[in-house]
Amino acid sequence: MATSTQTYEVEVADVEYLRHGDTPLMARVYKPQGVGPFPIMVELHGGAWVRGDRLNGDSANEALAKLGVIVAALDFRMPPDGPYPASMADIHYGVRWCKTQAAEWNGRPDAIGAMGTSSGAHQAVLLGMRPNDPRYAELSPPAGAEEVDGTLGCVIPISPVIDPLGRYHYAQGLREDVTPPDGMATENVVKSHDAYWQTEEAMAEAAPARILAGGERTALPPALCVARSYEAAHPRPDLDEFIEQYRKAGGQIDVNIFEGEGPGLLSDLSSPIAKETLDLMSAFIHQHLG
Repeated sequence: MATSTQTYEVEVADVEYLRHGDTPLMARVYKPQGVGPFPIMVELHGGAWVRGDRLNGDSANEALAKLGVIVAALDFRMPPDGPYPASMADIHYGVRWCKTQAAEWNGRPDAIGAMGTSSGAHQAVLLGMRPNDPRYAELSPPAGAEEVDGTLGCVIPISPVIDPLGRYHYAQGLREDVTPPDGMATENVVKSHDAYWQTEEAMAEAAPARILAGGERTALPPALCVARSYEAAHPRPDLDEFIEQYRKAGGQIDVNIFEGEGPGLLSDLSSPIAKETLDLMSAFIHQHLG
């Protein structure tokens, strides 16, 4: 995948995209300043589905925008305000909202993808696979978006926690194939899963590899998965199983695994790994979204 060497100045703005009662949900939008039109990526923060906000990936989102990608980083409901699937409904609405804003942003309404890290990566993949799930699409459409759906042109999961039930059992020490390392805050992991998912049935129902292995017919947008070969919080067998099932179902998924362990791939933008990750993302986005 070729990558452009052109860079852009970036305008950053916080915008309310949705409101639940008196509570606004905000998007931070990073817009490259140039001729365009530019592809748009919806960014979903990590935090075990229960923590974090649109500012988590601020530096990386701005860096990607400098490479010619509009990024819309979303806040969404989390426990105690809303367990699964509340966040998925907010994100689905956010994708439709971005499509209505695309022309004003100098973006392309037909060229929108989603990306995320950890639990946000899981949500990006899940929405990409189920753009028409009535639970995720339950919120009334934004003004002007009556004919717009949640279809994504591509997805980029970064260090995904791709199987909620598998990670839940991992944290509880119930798996024979992989065990958590000493010192991992497994009790906090279990509490986060309980707060967001509430039941093991919900965790299994929303696990992409299990969805595909069970024969559900889903959308399969082009995907780029980037991760480290060892990530204590993300059992590697789950990622391998997802990649296998996605390909078996006919999906295209590019995979880049960095050897060893270490901090988040985009946590230090001065590192060679962060630069390579951003270049991979930019090239993939421009290849599939134009």
